[in-house]
Amino acid sequence: MEDEPLLLALDQGTSSSRAVLFDSSGNSIASASAPLSIEYPADGWVQQDPLEIWSSQQQAMKTLEESLTPQQRRSVLTCGITNQRETTLLWRRSNGKPCGPALVWQDGRTAQICADWKNKGLEKEWTKRTGLLIDPYFSASKIFWLLLNETEARLARDQRDLCFGTVESWILWQLTNGEKHYSDMSNASRTLLMDLEERKWAEDFCEIINLPMSALPHLVPCRGDFGKISNGHPFSGVKIQAMLGDQQAATLGQLCLKKGEAKCTYGTGAFLVVNTGKEIYRSNDGLLSTLAWTDSEGLPTYCIEGSLFNAGTVVQWLRDGLGIIEKAEEINFLANKVDNSSGVILVPAFTGWGTPHWDPNARGLIIGLTRDTNKSHIAKAALEGISLSVATLVDLAQKALGEKLTELAVDGGAAASNPLLQSQANTTGITVRRPANLESTARGVALLAGLQANIFKDLEDLSVQKRHGAELFLSKINSNERDAMKSRWNNAVKRSLKWHE
Repeated sequence: MEDEPLLLALDQGTSSSRAVLFDSSGNSIASASAPLSIEYPADGWVQQDPLEIWSSQQQAMKTLEESLTPQQRRSVLTCGITNQRETTLLWRRSNGKPCGPALVWQDGRTAQICADWKNKGLEKEWTKRTGLLIDPYFSASKIFWLLLNETEARLARDQRDLCFGTVESWILWQLTNGEKHYSDMSNASRTLLMDLEERKWAEDFCEIINLPMSALPHLVPCRGDFGKISNGHPFSGVKIQAMLGDQQAATLGQLCLKKGEAKCTYGTGAFLVVNTGKEIYRSNDGLLSTLAWTDSEGLPTYCIEGSLFNAGTVVQWLRDGLGIIEKAEEINFLANKVDNSSGVILVPAFTGWGTPHWDPNARGLIIGLTRDTNKSHIAKAALEGISLSVATLVDLAQKALGEKLTELAVDGGAAASNPLLQSQANTTGITVRRPANLESTARGVALLAGLQANIFKDLEDLSVQKRHGAELFLSKINSNERDAMKSRWNNAVKRSLKWHE
């Protein structure tokens, strides 16, 4: 009997790197992870060590490989890479040495650069071509900052020895020992440097940030043959056949394959992605138009997306900052001790607002405190703050699409929280579906690699799995209660946007 083919997913996230093995039905059968530290050198600055990003990913791969039987190891036929998006790295082509820190997607140090570009009237054309807004979130201003402030980056550029990449490019470079300098179109669509319709690098935008075209990775479809894992690395010899940004991968992993199907991932941040099919939908309310994935020929499926910078970080703050919980899951116990937040509202804009306000200067706040407020009210308000932030994105997505969403698939670490998902159903009024397995990000890129390796003929065949073992959360409040809740929320958000005035 022939061994069942296995699929490897490398999931390089903001706080950890993971390696996950899937069977040919898309079920997770083994995984390993390694932590990744984050540096906060100044207010709004978020950075990582590029070499640690790679070493943590390598450690996760090594731990997973060592846990497998020889038969399982032989059965690993294909690999996909998924990653924290927008995080920006520069390195030397000649020796792979980083030219400064990796500026993480949350990093806000380029706020003034972005403000200057907007004042010059650059945003309209940038948005038209890329589907994005000028914001520190995206890679372009991060590249510009690194070239201004890192001497080694400027030297490498002037010596035509510079490589730019988002995290998938960096991981692929390392896995192939510097042979492949590629970026897939889903990640490239988050840099502010790719024309969304033409799916090509925009040379005029590269000129604005003083980045030579020679430093850009080769632009490739999201699935294809991207080389093999080189000797000396765990899983050497395995073909690399898919690359996909983490939010797009989670959308695929949730099998949101048709127009109007939506998912929200609650990780470090929260990200709503709605499949819009072959058509680019535009929003006038701060949602982003982006590329979801492509076939092997580069033909695209598009999506609209809302991005929130803080979700899981709220729970981490309650644990590490306030110390009102010792473990993340304790927030659920606390929140369930009270029927409501007793008027307390927590706005989680710790590192500024993403969608829809795009204000890097916004900050978090707690209002509605009384002498009777206790930590259970704060826990409840924290989870409601996440769900109300997402509910705003859902409303805007429905407006952009011109139709109601019928269901919201959810994943990510915080999606394990029942009170969060109940609040999400309450604040949106739509059914929230949590799959039996929350490994949607790794699963999505594994499925895409499996498609390229001909392990699957069509992902639609797997769609029957969507509700298998899934839990559904339905709203328990009426529309009047929902509207009143959103009104109080919107007033609090306005204060978070104006805190520095």
